[in-house]
Amino acid sequence: MTVIKINAITVPKETGDELAHRFAARLGAVDGQPGFGGFELLKPTDERDQWLVVTRWDDEESFQAWVSSSAFREGHGHGHDRQTTERAKPVGVASEVWNYEVAVKSETD
Repeated sequence: MTVIKINAITVPKETGDELAHRFAARLGAVDGQPGFGGFELLKPTDERDQWLVVTRWDDEESFQAWVSSSAFREGHGHGHDRQTTERAKPVGVASEVWNYEVAVKSETD
C-alpha cells in the first residue's frame, strides 16, 4: 500500500521563495531511490505559512531506507549558501512530518 509522507514546514513569508528555490535546485535527487513514487512542494495560496512537502512511497520500509541513506543526509544537512561556501541558514522555523497511507484512490491516466 502506498504511504504518503507530508513534511509541514512553517516558513515566514519573506523566505518562501528561497525554500522553493532550494527544492527546485535538488529536483530529481530522490527519484532513483527504491520505492519512491513522487514528490510535490505545495505553496500556500492563503494566509497560512506552512508549505507542504508531499512524497509518495511504495511502503514504509522504502521511506525508512531513504531516511537512513547518505543521499538523505547530504540533502538535509550539508546545504550551502549559493554565494558562499558557508552552510545555508534554514528558511523554515518549524517542521513536522505527517504520515498517511492511501485508503481510496481514483486515477485518470
